[in-house]
Amino acid sequence: MTADDHLPGPVAVLANPTAGRGRHRALLPRLLDGLAAAGRPVRLLPASSPAEAEAACRAAVADGAGALVTIGGDGTVHRALQAVAGTDVPFGPIPAGTGNDFALDTGFPADPLVAADVIASALRDGRSRPVDLARMTGADGVERWYGAVLGAGFDAIVNERANRMRWPRGPRRYDLAILVELARLRPRRYTLRLDGVPHELDAVLVAVGNCPTYGGGMRICPDADPTDGLLDVVVAGRVDRWTLIRVKPRIYQGTHVSHPLVRSFRARTVELTAEGITTYADGERSLDLPVTITAVPGALRLLR
Repeated sequence: MTADDHLPGPVAVLANPTAGRGRHRALLPRLLDGLAAAGRPVRLLPASSPAEAEAACRAAVADGAGALVTIGGDGTVHRALQAVAGTDVPFGPIPAGTGNDFALDTGFPADPLVAADVIASALRDGRSRPVDLARMTGADGVERWYGAVLGAGFDAIVNERANRMRWPRGPRRYDLAILVELARLRPRRYTLRLDGVPHELDAVLVAVGNCPTYGGGMRICPDADPTDGLLDVVVAGRVDRWTLIRVKPRIYQGTHVSHPLVRSFRARTVELTAEGITTYADGERSLDLPVTITAVPGALRLLR
């Protein structure tokens, strides 16, 4: 055995050059140099699709990576979490996407270069902090992890609509999808089991948060804390489209939870059932309902 066998493995880096519509692409060499300042080998993972990105992260962890770092938004983080959740491989997100909710909610600086310095410092000092993750289990037993928020209502339906649309490009497609789905808005019947206690309710939106924000800064679960071992559930009940339009701006401040048609719950385990709903977790298309979501304390070690 050589002295090198006692050194931690290389820092694996998953970079999404298209994140944030490519506005941070030119920073990549500087970000990699910043990470290398920790004195550890840095290895950029090859990936040209979300599936390849996730597979590359899993392979890096299996091959003995000493840490995993993402350069991108919540979608890039989501792929990496599938590989590091429940392991002792520390993780650092450099926020460079359209939505950077998980990174910002867990205390990383919004400036990518400053975030890289924070992560490099933690690597150099061998420092990491535990945070919770949410583990989803589908009806077929498939498991997925997420860090920020799972949406299972109007927001998920809008995402589904936007993903099917070929026009227009960019954020206007999402805006158009909102208009189309607002016209079709109707409450759906959900069954929620919170730590085994059943709740039958009609709702247009259900969000299950490990962290407070989704969608690039919307504080949908404003009191969620990724270190308390609990999930926050926010439900918008029989809300009509005009009420939803009026209440939506309040989500950015988190004051929507005081509306009489909005209810909040907290639980360790959330079982969620409804017909014809596909969930979105960390902004990524995820499992169809029904799902069981469990808060897993300390499932991730953050390089902070």
